[in-house]
Amino acid sequence: MRAADDMGLDLVEVDPVANPPVCRIMDYGKYRYEQTIKLKEARKKQTLITFKEMKMRPKIDQHDYEVKMKHVRRFLEAGNKVKVTIMFRGREMSHVDLGERLLEKLAEDVSDLGSVESPAKLDGRNMLMILTPQVLHRRGDHQSRKEKSRAMRAKTENAKDEEKEKSGAATAQAEDSDATT
Repeated sequence: MRAADDMGLDLVEVDPVANPPVCRIMDYGKYRYEQTIKLKEARKKQTLITFKEMKMRPKIDQHDYEVKMKHVRRFLEAGNKVKVTIMFRGREMSHVDLGERLLEKLAEDVSDLGSVESPAKLDGRNMLMILTPQVLHRRGDHQSRKEKSRAMRAKTENAKDEEKEKSGAATAQAEDSDATT
């Protein structure tokens, strides 16, 4: 204790069960501050997975299905889990196979972005399925829609330019061969 007082530091008991007890001379306030900083950094790095829900009916129209599927794709791209619910009313309960087929079709359509975490199961008048993203992205890591569309435009423009160059080279060769004959 005298050595700790002479240094202006604290005497901290590390292992009180050991014989003799183990102690360390340190600045305890600085140690606690560093621990809180480490905890804050760990919280910043952890990913929060949120659930998004998409509700449908078994007799959904094709266009409405496509709109809902695009929403599910967007949720999966953002790194969210998606709970898909098929709601049955009245006599629709006798045709739960339609809802099951619809969920299977949706899982197949978004299989490139996500996989089925829990398969379709009937819960009262609702049928539920949970989709999880293939690779969990942290928020902000994925490209925005604008950046993706810019990248796609650039690729198509590059392909068009290459096509023009090829066709221009082919015409020049044809003209050369015509001129020599």
